[in-house]
Amino acid sequence: MKTGQSGQPGRPSHPTKHPRWPRARRGLLAALITGALVAPISAAATHPEIPAPAPAHTGTLTPTTLDSAYAANRANAAEAARMAAAHGDRSRAAAVRSMADPSRHFLTFDARGSGRAAEVFGDLVKADHVAVLVPGSDTSLDTYDRFRAGALALHQRLGQRLGRQLGPRAAVIAWLGYETPGTISADVLTTGLAKEAAPELREFIGELRQVNGRARLTLLCHSYGTVVGARAASGLDISDLVLIGSPGTGVDSAAGLHTKARVWAGRGGDDWIADVPHTRADLFGTTLGFGTDPVSPAFGARVFAAGDGGHSDYLKPGSVSLDNIARIVLGETPEMTHG
Repeated sequence: MKTGQSGQPGRPSHPTKHPRWPRARRGLLAALITGALVAPISAAATHPEIPAPAPAHTGTLTPTTLDSAYAANRANAAEAARMAAAHGDRSRAAAVRSMADPSRHFLTFDARGSGRAAEVFGDLVKADHVAVLVPGSDTSLDTYDRFRAGALALHQRLGQRLGRQLGPRAAVIAWLGYETPGTISADVLTTGLAKEAAPELREFIGELRQVNGRARLTLLCHSYGTVVGARAASGLDISDLVLIGSPGTGVDSAAGLHTKARVWAGRGGDDWIADVPHTRADLFGTTLGFGTDPVSPAFGARVFAAGDGGHSDYLKPGSVSLDNIARIVLGETPEMTHG
């Protein structure tokens, strides 16, 4: 695969393996709208009410308070596991019990409802490069391990690339800081949850800057998480905004994000999101869809090669997409392969 000039918008990374027929597009859109309107199941509704403690009071995050915050959140996770077990929910108990392990480091943790968490991989204080991952639909404490696996894979790949250098360090943060939509729900087709999540993400990035104000910070958003990242992007103190597997962002172009960060987009050749019409439509007073395809030339993002993977494969070890995402995080973009 040829290496293009850094910063040039381009086409999607790979041609689609199967022809996309207009009728199939219309049918898929109809199915999504029907599912959203007839069976509007929110992410919150899919999680039964499980007893859990209120979040630990960790105070303002600074380099000197970081260890105490980690300890407080581990203790909170242990208590949440005990309460879930007493309630008879073995699955939730097991999920949060693992989060109480001494090797885990959470900046935030809340086991109420579907759950919230922000886990750190690496030394956040000393890191020269920090990546914050924002997940898409159906991500909760119960499904957190698959989200965590991607964060771990990215951290390991960054470490491999930095192994040849002396000094630079990298950290990755898995930010489950909002109520993600269900894949089949009204929420997944609108910006409602993203509007609610954006202020939380902006506040979180601000807190990170109190811990480490010098690191190069990349915001990496997947699927519906790209809608969240787009809503939060304006004025955010980040170097790069990366959109992967995006259904659209709710704006017509990268310029509409009003960010000084470099905007990147990538889509795997086998990602079903390509077959979701990138349009916006008003229906019964509600705007459905997110507009321009971020990997299209019309959007104006810097398109990078994402290989042949599917919707959940962007951070898969050994993948083209993982390598290119790591290059973006480290600022090694002249080495990237472009779409």
